[in-house]
Amino acid sequence: MERSRFGFRPWRPRSLKARQLTAASISLVAFLMLAGYALDRAFAETAEANLRQRLKSYAMAYVDNIDFGRDGSLYTPDVGPDPRFHRPGSGLYAEVLMPNGHWASLSAEGPLLPEVAGQLAPREERFDGPLAMTQIDGSPGEVYRYGIGLVWAERGPEAEFPYTIFVMEDAQILAAQVRVFRAALWVYLGGAGLFLLLLQVVILNWSLRPLQRVIAELTKVQRGQLQRMSERHPRELEPLTESINALIDSERENLERQRNTLADLAHSLKTPLAVLRTQLDAGAGEGPLRQELDAQLKRMNDLVSYQLARAASGGHKLFSAPVPIESTAEEIVRGLEKVYAGKNVLCEFEIAPGVQFYGEAGDLQELLGNLLENAFKWANRRVLLTARPGPAAPNRRAGLMLAVEDDGPGIAPEDVAKVLQRGVRGDERVQGHGIGLSIVQDLVRDYRGELQVGRSQELGGARFEVTLPPGL
Repeated sequence: MERSRFGFRPWRPRSLKARQLTAASISLVAFLMLAGYALDRAFAETAEANLRQRLKSYAMAYVDNIDFGRDGSLYTPDVGPDPRFHRPGSGLYAEVLMPNGHWASLSAEGPLLPEVAGQLAPREERFDGPLAMTQIDGSPGEVYRYGIGLVWAERGPEAEFPYTIFVMEDAQILAAQVRVFRAALWVYLGGAGLFLLLLQVVILNWSLRPLQRVIAELTKVQRGQLQRMSERHPRELEPLTESINALIDSERENLERQRNTLADLAHSLKTPLAVLRTQLDAGAGEGPLRQELDAQLKRMNDLVSYQLARAASGGHKLFSAPVPIESTAEEIVRGLEKVYAGKNVLCEFEIAPGVQFYGEAGDLQELLGNLLENAFKWANRRVLLTARPGPAAPNRRAGLMLAVEDDGPGIAPEDVAKVLQRGVRGDERVQGHGIGLSIVQDLVRDYRGELQVGRSQELGGARFEVTLPPGL
């Protein structure tokens, strides 16, 4: 196990599974707690509203059944709206407050109920609670109280007078309902939470299975059991697997290119070395031998330079930073104008704003340098460089289109394959085309692009068009 210089294990980020499970669990617990609190408050408020409505119903039942004498005395029914009104200390109490007296139900005998401040105005309703009271056994308790102000006017306006009915119920009844609801609520929420946590683990394992499959495939690629990543992955992971495959292909192409370059170089050097060995074995004189040695050394130097140029131009880094095209082209053109100063060639640019090359800066210099040098060499007066965005694809950067045209003699269609022929020395190029254009062709192939050679519609000479596909 790795340890730091202080002896502690280095910090490692949590796994994606642990992160998602922790976040989802915290969110689920928080949601259940908030939901439980909201349901608890909703039930408590509903229970209080139902209690108020029930107490009002008892009060209105008394209104329908009580009567007053001429002297204002109260006559109550023998049977109240609920039997508990006739049982002392039952928890359900009724009081009637009149201008000249006070009446209480039989259940109010014994308990010490909260005092009434006074009568309520006609049609006024009031719901209070919980209010402190003393039970019939002397223990403290609480009640909810509902009151409504009324006017007795059944014998005409001269005999009307106000009165108020109060109905009270022990708060323990509501508290018991809330306790039962809370116990059931948290049991059900706890069971639901446990079930959702287990379901969450199952869903998380299922959702991370594609990522685990990617890791397994990558491990097989590292061990050599697979050549590349498969293409059957969710669309969210496709950019990752495509990038890995592109990296694998690029590395294999680079390795193959290095092997081919070494093999080509060795094969090319065999002939000059064989010629020198033959001259030595034949006992040639010093003059002829020196002359042959100079020629073969020059030939070998040309071969080495050519193979190094091919190796340097092959391959490119993935995910390279963008390289501006216009500044690179201007630098190349300034040098070519000095080399071909006697021709007075005019090079024009048609470069779209913001267009860039995504790759190695050296690759862009090789690409533009060889195309522009070829155009300057064969142009009469004019060269045209065009650059604009190429093909596009969703979630990828745009491709690139580069075109170099001249007003020279052009290239016949049957000669295109010759001018792009690879592995030809500089003094063997057809019509001046050879190693430079072969480097261009190799570069375009490395970037998985396309090189087209034709005739310029605008200038009349040759037109070399390079199209690079959308990048990763």
